[in-house]
Amino acid sequence: MLKMKALPHVPRWAVLAAHAVPLIVLPSGIWRIALTLGLPVARVDDPGLGQDVYQVVLTVVAELLAFLTLGLVRSWGEVFPRRLPFLGGRPVSPRGTTAAALGGAVALFALVGWFTYAAYAGLGGNSVGTHTDGPVQQALLYACYLPLLAWAPLLAAVAIAYYRRRAAAPSVPVV
Repeated sequence: MLKMKALPHVPRWAVLAAHAVPLIVLPSGIWRIALTLGLPVARVDDPGLGQDVYQVVLTVVAELLAFLTLGLVRSWGEVFPRRLPFLGGRPVSPRGTTAAALGGAVALFALVGWFTYAAYAGLGGNSVGTHTDGPVQQALLYACYLPLLAWAPLLAAVAIAYYRRRAAAPSVPVV
C-alpha cells in the first residue's frame, strides 16, 4: 500500500483528496508544455515567445497552487516551517488558511462556470489562439483538461476537513 505523508489525526479520505489535487492538475500542465515545445497536440495560429512564456508560467503557478493543498493535511499547514523568516515556528491561522483555500475553490468553481458557459455560448470559437485539428487532438485535450473539474470540490472538501480538525483541536505546535 502506498504510504502518504500526513498528520496522524487527518482523515484518510482527506489525505487521499489532498494528494490527488496535484496529480489532477498535472495532465493539463503537460499538455501546455507539449504545446510550447511544438508537439502536435494542437494548432497554434500565432505562436510567439509571449504565448510560450504564458503557458509555462501558467503551468508552474497552477502546479504550485495545487501543491498548497498538501499543507491542509501536513504539519506545515499547522505551524510555519522554521526556515521561513519572521513566521517560522508560529502557528498557522486556521481561519486564514481555510478562507484562502475556500476562496481558491470558489475561484475555481467560477472559472469552470465561465469556461462552460463560453463553450456552450460559442464565445471565442473563431478567435486567434489554440485549436485542435481532428478527433485525436480533441480527445487528448479533453483527457488532459477534464480532470481539472475535480480540483475545486476536492480543495473545498479538504479545506472544510482542515477547519473542522483545527477548530476542534487545541492549538499545539507541531515540530
